[in-house]
Amino acid sequence: MDMDHSMSDSSSTSEAACKISMLWNWYTVDACFISEHWQIKSGGGYAGMLIAIFVLVVLVEGVRRMGREYDRRIVAHQRAMILNSNSSVDKLNGSGTIEIKPTLVQQAVRSLFHTVQFAAGYMMMLLAMYYNGGIIFTIFVGAYVGHFLTARDTLGHADNPHKEACCGA
Repeated sequence: MDMDHSMSDSSSTSEAACKISMLWNWYTVDACFISEHWQIKSGGGYAGMLIAIFVLVVLVEGVRRMGREYDRRIVAHQRAMILNSNSSVDKLNGSGTIEIKPTLVQQAVRSLFHTVQFAAGYMMMLLAMYYNGGIIFTIFVGAYVGHFLTARDTLGHADNPHKEACCGA
């Protein structure tokens, strides 16, 4: 049973109604996403949207990588400062490790990385909820390509405090 919902602008009868389905579908032309103003008018428009979604997903993986690199830069800077000071014993916490906390500016930048990832992920989730096969496939392929291109840094960094680091003891 197809649950199509038609939405049309009452001021224009020549425009095709939006095709929206909460069931698996392959709608291309006249499909609407997020709002009735985001209506796909042609096959080329649909292809362009899929390319844009692919790029968005790859960029999210790139932002994730930038966040990891920024965290590493903060850690390396803090370690260098501690090693150059004579009071490194004062920086040790109860477990014998050095506690590193970002400055307010550094934390603001880290939060910006997080917000960009969160917002883009939310938009991808909203698009996926249209159960459009092309969109879902594009999100998966973009995640694969983005991870392939940007995530080689996560394997084998035992000193990396980032939660996405693999295989720490």
